[in-house]
Amino acid sequence: MGSFILRTTSPLLSALLALTSVFMLLRGHHDPGGGFVGGLLLAAAVAVRALGLGNRAARAVVPIAPPRLIGVGLAITIAASATGIVLGAPLLSPVSLVALHGVGVLGAVLLFDLGVYVVVAATAVTILFELSEEDGS
Repeated sequence: MGSFILRTTSPLLSALLALTSVFMLLRGHHDPGGGFVGGLLLAAAVAVRALGLGNRAARAVVPIAPPRLIGVGLAITIAASATGIVLGAPLLSPVSLVALHGVGVLGAVLLFDLGVYVVVAATAVTILFELSEEDGS
C-alpha cells in the first residue's frame, strides 16, 4: 500500500491539495489558475490519498460517482455559458448574477469555472479509479 511516511502524511497532503485547488478555482478568473488547474489539483488530492491509504479510502472521499459528477459539471458549464443569452447578452458574456457584500460579484464566469473544475476533477478521478481497478488494487 505505500510507505509509512506516505500513509502518515497523505491525509494532510490531500487536504492541502484540495484547499489549494479551491484557491486556484477562486482566483482563476482574475489571475492564472481557474477551473482546469483547480480540478487537476483536486484529482491529485484523491490520487495522493489512494497512494497512501489505498483505493477504498480514496473512493470514500468521493461521495458521488465521478461519471455523474461529469454530467453535473457539464450542466453547470452549459447553464453558465447560456446565462448571457437568457439575459440578452452574447454567449459566454461575463454576466454578474449576485453582488456579495465585501466579497465581490458572483458571476457567470465563476460558475463556468466551477463547471470546468467539476468536469476536470471527475474525469481525472474516473481515469484514476479505472486504472487502479485494472491494476488489481
